[in-house]
Amino acid sequence: MALNLAQLRAFLAVVDEGGFGTAAEALGITQSAVSHAVAALERTLGHPVLVRRGRPRPTAFGEGVLAHARTAVAAAAAITDLAARRGGAVRGTVRLAAPPTVCQGLLPELLTRWEAEFPHVKVRVFEGEDDEVAEWLADGTVEVAVVVDPPPRPGVLVGEDAFHALVRADHPLAGVAEVHVADLADDPFLLSRGGCERHVRQVHAGVPFDPLHRVRELGTLLAMVRAGVGVSIVPGLVASMAPPGLALVPVLPRVVRRLVLSGPVGREWHPAVTALVDSLRPL
Repeated sequence: MALNLAQLRAFLAVVDEGGFGTAAEALGITQSAVSHAVAALERTLGHPVLVRRGRPRPTAFGEGVLAHARTAVAAAAAITDLAARRGGAVRGTVRLAAPPTVCQGLLPELLTRWEAEFPHVKVRVFEGEDDEVAEWLADGTVEVAVVVDPPPRPGVLVGEDAFHALVRADHPLAGVAEVHVADLADDPFLLSRGGCERHVRQVHAGVPFDPLHRVRELGTLLAMVRAGVGVSIVPGLVASMAPPGLALVPVLPRVVRRLVLSGPVGREWHPAVTALVDSLRPL
């Protein structure tokens, strides 16, 4: 039996989606078909590629196959979509990764625009922290990402997001036009570890910095500030996620993160990714 792309797609889907059932939904086929495809891949290669106990994960051999499988599937998709684009239509499915604040505060508008402009392109969103997003783009887990403060690279700037103080709505500083970070010193400080720590430390340059708690999940951070545990500093896009009872105030010194939509560095972009990025350049 010869190795084929359907087998590789099934293997990648199980790894990326975390299970055979979710892989089947992502591929639009039955769970049985996914199982048969992965089993056929293992027979062809002569070695198991997945550990099936609990959440499926690659074996040591499967880890070695993974990068090559991504390259092969991506190349086949690029060739197919290149032919479609030459015929005047951009088609295909692309996986897009972005931080949670971007997923909620920026992507909904972009997805609506892309759906209208590219009806034959399906964008699947993966949410991750800044470092995870960059890693997924580099290793081929996704084809496109909104990366934070990247070095110079092809892509398009989709936002500049200034950092704000996050306080309760009844906090004395909630109604001011802007606040200096030193004015927050009397309140316990809650540090967000979800990818923004570097920026928060920039804001605190020259100011004593001793967080009471270090919180990874943004939802937890919002709940703690709302409960009066302390204050924090977060990206402005958090405003789209903040529940009632909280206020965001521009903070000084001003620190801004750059949000860039880009494909992978050093690899050919999926034609649909090129189209999505190019569509935003007038912005």
